[in-house]
Amino acid sequence: MRAPTPRIPTRRATRAARAAVALTGVLALTALTGCADHASGSSDSAGGAGKVKIMVGGLDKVIYLPAMLTQRLGYFKDEGVDVQLLTESAGVQAETALVSGDVQGTVGFYDHTLDLQAKGKQVESVVQLAQAPGEVEVVSTKAADEIKGPEDFKGKKLGVTGLGSSTDFLTKYLAVHGGLKTSEFTPVAVGAGQTFVSALQQGSIQAGMTTEPTVSTILDKKAGSVLVDLRTPDGSRAALGGLYPSSSLYMNTAWVNGHKDTVHRLARAFVRTLRWMASHTPEDIAAKMPADYQQGGGRALYAQAVKNSLPMFTTDGVMPPDGPSTVKRVLSTFDPNLQNVDVDVEKTYTTEFVKDTAPSSDD
Repeated sequence: MRAPTPRIPTRRATRAARAAVALTGVLALTALTGCADHASGSSDSAGGAGKVKIMVGGLDKVIYLPAMLTQRLGYFKDEGVDVQLLTESAGVQAETALVSGDVQGTVGFYDHTLDLQAKGKQVESVVQLAQAPGEVEVVSTKAADEIKGPEDFKGKKLGVTGLGSSTDFLTKYLAVHGGLKTSEFTPVAVGAGQTFVSALQQGSIQAGMTTEPTVSTILDKKAGSVLVDLRTPDGSRAALGGLYPSSSLYMNTAWVNGHKDTVHRLARAFVRTLRWMASHTPEDIAAKMPADYQQGGGRALYAQAVKNSLPMFTTDGVMPPDGPSTVKRVLSTFDPNLQNVDVDVEKTYTTEFVKDTAPSSDD
């Protein structure tokens, strides 16, 4: 029996098949592009703000407490925005994640916005969480007799969270203001928490700048004492000559302009948290935070660390009027980039998103 003769497709059928394949490819590419856009947070959606990645310069630091607290209180969820909080050990590394496009926002020090503008990058604070640095320069117990103030930093090794971090910036300012050159001491990147405490105890550093709860741990262990206290507005004015806005949510300006609905949602969530903090006790706040943020010091010591830092926070997310000029003056003292570039501080922050956040009934 003869095998059936194979059917040869007609020209019309061939064209139709090719068109179908092409259409399938276009649809697949469109789907992939849509997924990529959604993952990068490239556009606001009508039903919600989508996913936003925020890098924090140390989630367990009390100076950045509002980030995790906002998530624990459920305020991001209430605003319809899916926030993924990530962490780096130092603010300079969190800054790098933003500049490289790995995240859409950074919770870090406002001073990075000026430093980045001097380097040709436009970022801005959209929620100002703090009006004082919240930092403390501590001196080891062993070196307390020879270091009485920043003027004694000469020849010493001074701990900072990371080179190029805000602790590095402030340490340089204190030294220069004390009559030294930045080349006359050695900054050492020792992070925060136990690595900082160990460096102080072992003599790897003689003094250093850190935050709560590390400060309270050092005092509890009698490993060191306070040399310069920047945890309060008064401490900031005394050491820096004015309020020094620090912890903030800052983002690329271009991204902010293209995602105003999302930024409004984030601002409302953060401001709601700041109001909650202002109306609750340190113990209430400590109880909301993950237990491992206590760094082994226990709930009571952590609550004390929170209490010590509460004065640094704003209650409304608004930039202090004279804050940006103080930061510019401080950085210009030692930073060649800011000495040679006229930074426009008006472009380093905005109050657009926090000034229209009305209190909710349960704040």
